[in-house]
Amino acid sequence: MRWTDINSIAIALEEKYPEVDIMGIRFTDLHQWVLGLDGFNDEAKNCNEKVLEAIQATWLEERD
Repeated sequence: MRWTDINSIAIALEEKYPEVDIMGIRFTDLHQWVLGLDGFNDEAKNCNEKVLEAIQATWLEERD
């Protein structure tokens, strides 16, 4: 996975952190969680706030 794989990241996060308050996550934590996902292979520097916002929103949709 890369930062552009928003849907795959959201699914993986939901599987790994099903009890987390998605809207209460700090972006610094979300950034680290994504970097730690199995199969994630991209540079930390390739992410910005817009990407993290998109991941958060997609994760929230995935949960619903």
